[in-house]
Amino acid sequence: MSRTGTLAALQNLGPTSTRWLNAIGVHNRHDLEKLGAVATYAILKAHGYNASLNLVYAIEGVLRGCAWNKLPVKRKAQLKAAAVDAVKPRCAWPANDPHMLRYHDQEWGVPVHDDRKHFEFLILEGAQAGLSWRTVLHKRTAYRIAFAGFDPRRVARFDARKVRTLMKNAGIIRNRLKIESTISNARAFLAVQKEFGSFDRYIWRFVDGRPIVNRWATQRDIPARTPESDALSDDLKQRGFRFVGSTIVYAHMQATGLVNDHLVHCYRHRALRRG
Repeated sequence: MSRTGTLAALQNLGPTSTRWLNAIGVHNRHDLEKLGAVATYAILKAHGYNASLNLVYAIEGVLRGCAWNKLPVKRKAQLKAAAVDAVKPRCAWPANDPHMLRYHDQEWGVPVHDDRKHFEFLILEGAQAGLSWRTVLHKRTAYRIAFAGFDPRRVARFDARKVRTLMKNAGIIRNRLKIESTISNARAFLAVQKEFGSFDRYIWRFVDGRPIVNRWATQRDIPARTPESDALSDDLKQRGFRFVGSTIVYAHMQATGLVNDHLVHCYRHRALRRG
C-alpha cells in the first residue's frame, strides 16, 4: 500500500473518519505514521471531533496492515490506556510533543526539595534565556552529560579548558556567557548551601515554605514575574548568580513547585493541590 495514497484507499477508515482526518491535515498513510494512532486521536478530540476509541484501533490496524478487530487484545488495552491519558485536560503549552507532555505530567510544578535538581533547573533555565523551553528540554540529556550530572561541586571546578571543550559540544547551547555563568553559578550555589545548610532551605523561604497555588483560567493570565520572583532574583544577583532575572527565576519557581501555575482545568492542578 502506498504511503502517499489517499486515506479513502486505506482499510478500516470510513468516509466520516477520512473527512475528519483531512480536516486536521492528515491525508495519507505517511501522515498517520508520523503521528501514530493515539496522537491522531488526541488531535481530533482537541479539535472537537467526536472520535471514539474504535478510530484509534482502526488507525492502528491501518499501520499494522490488518483489520482493527484483528488487533491483539493486549495491544488494544495499551492503546485504550494511552488514548484515555492523551485526552486528559491539560495546559496547552506541551502541545503534542512527547518530551513536553512527559515533563508537564511528571515534573512541572512538583515541589522540589533536592539540591541537585534545583541546580539542574537553574542551568537549564539560564540556558533557555532568549530561546524556547522545548529547545532546552530536547537537549536535557546532553546537558546532563556535559555538566557532570548537574553536580554543582564538579561544575564549580570547571576551568577555561573545559569551557573551550563545551563550546565545541553541539548537544548544548554554545553560548560562552551562558556556559561561564553556569560555572560561576555553581560556585555561588555552593556558597548558599554552606550558609543555609541547603539551597532548598534557602529558596523555599521566599514562599514561606509552602507552594503558592494560583487559579489561572488561561495561559495569558499567568504572569511572567511576581513580587516573590523579583525578591528572589534580586537576592540571587547579590549573591553572584547570573542569568537569574525575575522572569527566569519565576520559571524556576514554576518548574520546582514553589508555585502551582497549572491552569485550573488541568488535571495536574488538582493533583498537585491534593499533594
